[in-house]
Amino acid sequence: MNETRLSDFIKAYDVRGLVPEQLDASVARAIGAAFARVVAAPDGARGIVVGHDMRPSSPELSRAFAEGARANGFDVTLIGLCSTDGLYYASGALDLPGAMFTASHNPAQYNGIKMCRSGARPVGQDTGLAEITAVAQAICDGAEPEVPDGSTLEPGAVVERDLLADYGAFLRGLVDLSGSRPLKVVVDAGNGMGGHTVPSVLADLPLEIVPLYFDLDGTFPNHEANPLEPENLRDLQAAVLEHGADIGLAFDGDADRCFVVDERGLPVSPSAITALVAAREIGKEVAQGVAAQDVAIVHNVISSRAVPEVVAEHGARAVRTRVGHSFIKAEMARVGAVFGGEHSAHYYFRDFWFADTGMLAAMHVLTALGEQDAPCSQLVAEYDRYPASGEINSRVEDVPAALERVLAWAPQDATTDHLDGLTLGSVTGPMWWLNIRKSNTEPLLRLNVEAQDVDTLTRVRDEVLGLIRQGS
Repeated sequence: MNETRLSDFIKAYDVRGLVPEQLDASVARAIGAAFARVVAAPDGARGIVVGHDMRPSSPELSRAFAEGARANGFDVTLIGLCSTDGLYYASGALDLPGAMFTASHNPAQYNGIKMCRSGARPVGQDTGLAEITAVAQAICDGAEPEVPDGSTLEPGAVVERDLLADYGAFLRGLVDLSGSRPLKVVVDAGNGMGGHTVPSVLADLPLEIVPLYFDLDGTFPNHEANPLEPENLRDLQAAVLEHGADIGLAFDGDADRCFVVDERGLPVSPSAITALVAAREIGKEVAQGVAAQDVAIVHNVISSRAVPEVVAEHGARAVRTRVGHSFIKAEMARVGAVFGGEHSAHYYFRDFWFADTGMLAAMHVLTALGEQDAPCSQLVAEYDRYPASGEINSRVEDVPAALERVLAWAPQDATTDHLDGLTLGSVTGPMWWLNIRKSNTEPLLRLNVEAQDVDTLTRVRDEVLGLIRQGS
């Protein structure tokens, strides 16, 4: 009997657990069987597709998951090493439910699973993950055999298939880099899957790639593959200056997020990248005869105000939604949005099955840079308009009391909404807005502030942080 409680490490969107203490081959096999029953069977799928990252445990865990699905009668296509967006490509192109074994940017002792329905449609807590957890737990507890008693179910087949070249060709068909001026590009793969995908996707283009940490190594010997943390960008920033590069790109461990550094070695806000790509996608739709007012762009509540401003300036419609990929994808599908962006550097494309792909966003930025002669810093300046605090976490035991203090502080005429946490905004005086969101897993409040100028940003940030942390 397995003593593991799956609910300890199956979260709202995916699986993230310690190996082997929480996630081992037997648990992966049980989750694979549950995935087949809860997702693949009701969807009428003829099989599933499974990929994995470069972590040492990923091959064994992914094959165990595949065996659980195969034992339940499903054919399994193993695509081996891939980025998470490479798995989404496989799910979309093959029209199969999929599972990606990765713990993204988490430290080396972790692994996990990101799952999707056919066509890369998300699987989250409200879209099947809770049911998968319950069925897999029953299998782990021995309360339910992997194949029901009396079943004559024939095990499925397992085939291996390399889709890396197809994935690259598909992306190059969405963004034409062939006419770009020559660019020198430093890419920090962080020993993650970018080291596998970048050489294939960006080959034979007018780009001189300077590679940093392209060796696949799930122990992350150089730095964590989490570019959201400033210290993990330092090597890239130094290399951009050392090589006189036009731009730097940093990918996280599973290469579904991409961060940009300009020619001065300075990070570019993911909201600015969202606005830039949005402008390009709107322009592409208009060039194909779509009226601008019929084009929708989705962004989350902590994206810069520059994003809806740029969208409006291009005549299109900005749609605001909650933080998190399941909310972005659902809202994009609901409104038929062509593109969606999050301040965490996840970028979603209608033409990529509404799924997120950092590589495609990077190609848009490279194309925009290569189509004109200005440096990267000048290109993005139009989209990077306001100073921002970034996300600041505070450990708070009495969250409702902290929120009440902030509401009491706010000017009487401040705008207020509760779409995702508490968002307040100025009506008179210099522009500012703030969002406070509660963590789902810890007693934390997450604060984001943006303002017209640095003085206003500093004042609002410090006053609100003092209220949040009062008594803590």
